[in-house]
Amino acid sequence: MAVPKSALKKWERVREFALGMPGATEDFPWGETVAKVNKKVFVFLGTVDGSYPLGITVKLTDEAVHAHALTAPGAEPAGYGLGKAGWVSVPLEEKGAPGADLLCDWVEESYRTIATKRLIAELDARAR
Repeated sequence: MAVPKSALKKWERVREFALGMPGATEDFPWGETVAKVNKKVFVFLGTVDGSYPLGITVKLTDEAVHAHALTAPGAEPAGYGLGKAGWVSVPLEEKGAPGADLLCDWVEESYRTIATKRLIAELDARAR
């Protein structure tokens, strides 16, 4: 099953954004793409081979941001008990799925919950 081009473009932009964060690395556990900082995952990017619907999973600990993410079409708390820790799975192929800018905001929020203070300070210094 082919992945819709619009969803793939969003996915590529989110992946590029995530890997641009200070100290971010890409890994492929369980055959899926993830972005890590300090050997800890801050965004699950899934697979792009069409075997699963395209989506991302991010950790959102801010209650308002978490609640907003769950309003996205098809979004749900992540499986394997991760949802209890604030992880949200957001599909990218659904009609009305969030745009790349909002997804990148959520990736940054997730990064900030995982990264060290030093890396967050480096990120903040870049923004100035």
